[in-house]
Amino acid sequence: MMNKLVLSALVLFTSIVCATGQDRARLISQQSPKIEFEYKLLATNRATTMEKELNEAASEGYKFKEVISGATFWGGNEALVVMARAISAKHSARYEYRLLATSKTSTMQKELQSAGEAGFEYCGHSVFKKAVGTEVMVILERDREVTPKLWDYKLLATRRTSTMQNEMTEAAAEGYQFVGFAIGSTIFGDKEVVTIMRRPRE
Repeated sequence: MMNKLVLSALVLFTSIVCATGQDRARLISQQSPKIEFEYKLLATNRATTMEKELNEAASEGYKFKEVISGATFWGGNEALVVMARAISAKHSARYEYRLLATSKTSTMQKELQSAGEAGFEYCGHSVFKKAVGTEVMVILERDREVTPKLWDYKLLATRRTSTMQNEMTEAAAEGYQFVGFAIGSTIFGDKEVVTIMRRPRE
């Protein structure tokens, strides 16, 4: 009789311990944040290097999120790009990137249009400071898994905001929509407002 009581007590104790352990594990699981994304930070002081790094990261399943540029801790100027990929998703080379960088607005207009005709869509841009003057750096993206949209791009650049207002109004009347702008310095040291607009190509 005593052995049966001891055995019953052991079974009951074991059940309580197991249940308590499961509850604790469930509680810890509920409290721990679920990690959904992993990130990659790209940094370079050469705009031409950034395109290569963008596409290398894209081949590992990463997608562009944000770009900035400016002086870093060591006193130099760098372009910084954040890319992300979902941990649960299949890591395929779905996206490809094109980076344009120039201090001449006429050159940027031609390169933007060429990229738009190839199905690249605007992602973001920044003003990258060089040893002499600055250059506008634009990042564009193309999705390999869908039929690409074709775009017409228009780049507006002026030192006067009133002039920019008029140019944006005229572009909007032609079907262009605003996608981004920044303030940079020209080679002569003047401040210039740079605006990028686009419209879908019919």
